[in-house]
Amino acid sequence: MRLLLPEWHPQWGVLLAWPDADTDWAGLLDAAHATYTALIRALLDHERVLLLCRDDERADQARQCLAEAGADLERLRIERAEYDDTWARDFGPISVAEDGHTRLLDFRFTGWGHKFPAQRDDALNAALPWRAPREPVDLVLEGGAIDTDGRGTLLTTRACLRNPNRNPLLTEAELSERLRATLGVERIWWLDHGELEGDDTDAHVDTLARFVNADTLAYVGCDDRQDPHYADLAEMARELEALTAGHGLKLARLPMATPQYNAEGERLPATYANFLITNRKILVPVYGCASDAAALDALAEVAGDRTVEGIPCRPLIEQGGSLHCVTMQLPEGVL
Repeated sequence: MRLLLPEWHPQWGVLLAWPDADTDWAGLLDAAHATYTALIRALLDHERVLLLCRDDERADQARQCLAEAGADLERLRIERAEYDDTWARDFGPISVAEDGHTRLLDFRFTGWGHKFPAQRDDALNAALPWRAPREPVDLVLEGGAIDTDGRGTLLTTRACLRNPNRNPLLTEAELSERLRATLGVERIWWLDHGELEGDDTDAHVDTLARFVNADTLAYVGCDDRQDPHYADLAEMARELEALTAGHGLKLARLPMATPQYNAEGERLPATYANFLITNRKILVPVYGCASDAAALDALAEVAGDRTVEGIPCRPLIEQGGSLHCVTMQLPEGVL
C-alpha cells in the first residue's frame, strides 16, 4: 500500500540549489546568497543539506559563505548538477512510502505551465545519486502544488492543477484517479479560492494553506478590507472550514504579510504559509515588516515540540517564491 509522506516524516535532510549568475538570481546574487546562507545554516545545526552547485567554483563559494556564517559543514553534502533555477520544491522528488520503503516520484516539471525554461530542472532527479528507487511519472506536478496530512488527504487548488497549462488532456475525474493511485491518497480537497498577486505558479497551495501536523491546518487570512486579497481569502477560509468539518482538525489562521512591492511598484507574493517543517524546527519566511511577529507567534502556538525560527526571505519574493519554494525535504534512507 502506498502513502504520500507528510513533511514532518523523519528526514535525512533538505535539498536546495545554490543561486548563481546562470539563474534568475543574477541581478540580486548577494541578497540571494545571504538568504540561502541563513537558511542553510539554520538547517545544518540539526540535519543534513544536499546542496546542488553547478561547478567547483560555485561549490567553493557556497562553502565559504556558510563557513563565514559559522555553519556546521559536517552535515553539508554538495553535488554538482545543471539546473535552470533554484526552486527545489517544484523540481525535487515527491516521496511516498510503500511496503515499508520510500520511493521517490519524479513528476514532469514544465516551468509552471511552460512559463519559464525547465528542461534541465525536469531532468535533474534522474542525475542524482539516490539510494531509494526513483519512479518517473508522466504527469505534470510540482511539489508546491500539493500538501498532505500523512493520513491520505491531499490538499490542492483547482487554479493550479486544473489549469490548461498542466495535463490538459485529463478530466478532473481522470486526474484525481491518477493522483490517488500514484500518490497513495484517499481524499482530495480542492480549493477554488486563494491566489496571491505576483504568484507565477497559478496558486500553489503552499502559499495559502498548509498542514502543520496531522491535526492542524494553517492558512492565510486577511483583515484589511481594502486589500485585493480580502474577499478571496475569506472565501478560502470558508472552504477550509467546510472541508475540515468532521475531521477533528484545528485551523490556525496566519496573518497576511504587510504588502511588499518591487521597484516597479508591483505587489510581491509575501506569505507566511511558505514555511518548512524539519526534524526539529519550523522555519518561517519573514520579510522585515510589521506582520512578522504575529506570524511567528501564530505558528509557535501549534508547533508542538518544534522550534519556530524566522528566516529573512525578502529577496526570494522578488522572484515570486519564498522559503518553502526553494527547499524539498528528503526522508531518511533516500541518500
